[in-house]
Amino acid sequence: MAEYKRPTTKEEFDKNFKQKKPLMNDTEAYYEASRCLFCYDAPCVQACPTHIDIPLFIKQIHTDNVTGASKTIFAANWLGNACGVVCPTGVLCEGACVYNHQDVPPIQIGRLQNYATNTTISEDKVIFKAGKSNGKKAAVLGSGPAGIAFASEARTMGYEVDIYEAKSLPSGLNVHGVAPYKITNEEVLSEIEYLQKHLGFNIKYNSAIDSKEQIKKLEHNYDAIFLGVGLGNTRTLGLEGEDKANVVGAVEFIEELRKKQHKMKVPQKVVVLGGGNTAMDAASESARMGAKKVVLAYRNSKEKMGAYGFEYDLAISAGVDSLFHVTPLEIVGNGKVEGVKFAKTEIVEGKLKTNMKNTFVVRCDLVIKATGQAKMGRLFKLIDNLDIDNRTVIKVNAETFQTSNPKYFAGGDAINGGAEVVNAAYDGKMAARGMHNYLNK
Repeated sequence: MAEYKRPTTKEEFDKNFKQKKPLMNDTEAYYEASRCLFCYDAPCVQACPTHIDIPLFIKQIHTDNVTGASKTIFAANWLGNACGVVCPTGVLCEGACVYNHQDVPPIQIGRLQNYATNTTISEDKVIFKAGKSNGKKAAVLGSGPAGIAFASEARTMGYEVDIYEAKSLPSGLNVHGVAPYKITNEEVLSEIEYLQKHLGFNIKYNSAIDSKEQIKKLEHNYDAIFLGVGLGNTRTLGLEGEDKANVVGAVEFIEELRKKQHKMKVPQKVVVLGGGNTAMDAASESARMGAKKVVLAYRNSKEKMGAYGFEYDLAISAGVDSLFHVTPLEIVGNGKVEGVKFAKTEIVEGKLKTNMKNTFVVRCDLVIKATGQAKMGRLFKLIDNLDIDNRTVIKVNAETFQTSNPKYFAGGDAINGGAEVVNAAYDGKMAARGMHNYLNK
């Protein structure tokens, strides 16, 4: 079991949060690329939500055409660099690699993708440019992966694009909610800066859109509007004691950690509530920040968790303990967290039931809620004739990503309720094409 000391310097923080997928050097990339079989009708391409021509870009790397490889990647996925490291490649492209059927390690597609795009970004190679101005303007709400992909694609078609971002930094969860051992702030921001420099979209920071008047002004000033706002803060659970000090949401915890890094202090005993990938990240990060006891608590069995198996394994390897078939009843303490009262759960006639006769308290100094994020329903209600479903996500045309209000297009978490970065990148790109077809029909 790993045991981490609390980092007090940037160097110690970086050591505790060593990158899961470190950047390849030229030799590593050449030899890894040489392993590819360049399959016809390659299953890795089918497994990629953005359908990057993976055999082609790997062949280009192997023949020392790294710039060409980057062009192949970015042509399909405007967030190609970030996706190379944050994507769950083990269940997507690499999970589909034919080598898996031969008991041979799959091609490290994500790291090769990151190698090619990182090289091009660091050398500031020009591989695309904005299209000739067509006189039309598009507004984007949110500078997450969907919004950036939409803006990039729209600029290649000559649209003037303004992105309205509520926070002070771009890229949504990539820079605010993804664990630091998956990707660094520097790498996320360098990709956005590269795209912005060569394509020329504008980002207006600290510019939340939260009133009917602002919406009407956007509708008047722009030919089309893209909703890429993602999700909001962590949902409340309605537990007694949830308002006590040191009860935080997982996304907010990760965002603070990414900003403060070694300057953030994590208490000795932590309980993380949830069973998704974000819960695994929050638990693993707590351990890497020096917490002596981190308990991951989930209401059902390990097999029922939403997290990928490799994410759970990563948390356990960091020293996290897990507690299954428990549900939180109350957060106890005198003004400040002192523990969580749980009840055991059990399966009765195929349904999960809470056994109130079997309760206990786990002592802790910090409770992290990784129980899902609130939807942006308040914003959606400001827009006339915008259909949303009972999950509070926007309904769109599956091919054009146009909403019931024809001036609006949407993508990413706003339409799927929470998926991968690569899904958002695909949605944004295709929505820009849908907008272009609509405005030029």
